[in-house]
Amino acid sequence: MDLHLLKQRVLLLLLQGFRQKASELLNQFLSGIKFMKFLIRAVQMSSKKVVISGYYGFDNFGDDAILSVLCEKLKSLSADITVISANPQKTAKDFLVNSVKNFDLPNLLKTISDSEILISGGGSLLQDVTSLKSLLYYSFVLFSALVMRKDVIIFAQGIGPLNRRISKLLVNSILQHAKFVSVRDEKSQALLADWKINAKLVNDPVFSLSIQEIPKNFAIGVQLREFSTMNDAFLVSLAQFLLNDFPNRKIELFIFQKALDERVCKKFANIVKSQNPHVEVELIYYENRTEIFKRIAQLDYMFAMRFHAVIAAIKAGVKTAAIDYDIKVQRLAEEASIPLISLMAEENDFNAIFDSIKSLSPARLSDFANSKQFDWSEIETLFL
Repeated sequence: MDLHLLKQRVLLLLLQGFRQKASELLNQFLSGIKFMKFLIRAVQMSSKKVVISGYYGFDNFGDDAILSVLCEKLKSLSADITVISANPQKTAKDFLVNSVKNFDLPNLLKTISDSEILISGGGSLLQDVTSLKSLLYYSFVLFSALVMRKDVIIFAQGIGPLNRRISKLLVNSILQHAKFVSVRDEKSQALLADWKINAKLVNDPVFSLSIQEIPKNFAIGVQLREFSTMNDAFLVSLAQFLLNDFPNRKIELFIFQKALDERVCKKFANIVKSQNPHVEVELIYYENRTEIFKRIAQLDYMFAMRFHAVIAAIKAGVKTAAIDYDIKVQRLAEEASIPLISLMAEENDFNAIFDSIKSLSPARLSDFANSKQFDWSEIETLFL
């Protein structure tokens, strides 16, 4: 056979083989693209759009802590989340979600229309003590979702007080049509039971927070807020006993909501300094929830008024005393077996209180908090 002809045939066979291999590779590549498109479509179809309504965007530690837990759970369920907020830019940045302005009604209604689920809560949104206007607003959001045939979830709320007849009629009529109702206290559950509404009593979502264990800085934390029975005699007594029982310890004052906490915390700082000018006192403002949790976890002891400040400290295994201003703080102190301090200075035996807080076991406190995990089962069923 002619050598030149043989070379041509060999090259032709090689070229045909290359073409075949290239064709196989191309088909595999195109199949891969089709598969990826299929996966993307499947994920998009399974990602339910959820709108969250609540007291968000106001830099309130407790509400933001609840929102943090809720968003973390919904993301684990592949939800596409939009939060209604007074400060949508900050909320979107802080929680890595979509956000819409609370009183941008056209955009708010479009967001609800495009969603499948509306979650209202937590906190005490459905009450008329703060103002009738706030109740009407949160009811409007719920009513809009119901009219648009969305699944409505009432999430770990406190219902009431409802002092007006119109308020009771409004809330009753709306909650009758909710897909699932969960409440955070027995009083709310009893009220809804009277209305023939089945409400599940749940633990506070903040108990489900993940707080890293970090080395202690041996500081003493104090978290105060304005309240009708807050008084100078109490502040003086608390300062005196802190300085006596924890000499030369740094005192960190936590301001969780500037409007309600700052003035009383500054007053307490001045009282401490008047009794001991050499003690170190720091005012810590709530700006970043992760940083606040870290600061709380570093404490040796915490004396706190706000419900979620007490929960965060217990969760971190910090020896904690609760300052009694609300029934839910009272009940939490009883359940966790931690000291409860009265705002009426003459009612307190500070020696016994301080002996009690020093004897607390951080491990027991953490175990208690971990036993109060939030039950997500009803919410999870909506994503199956």
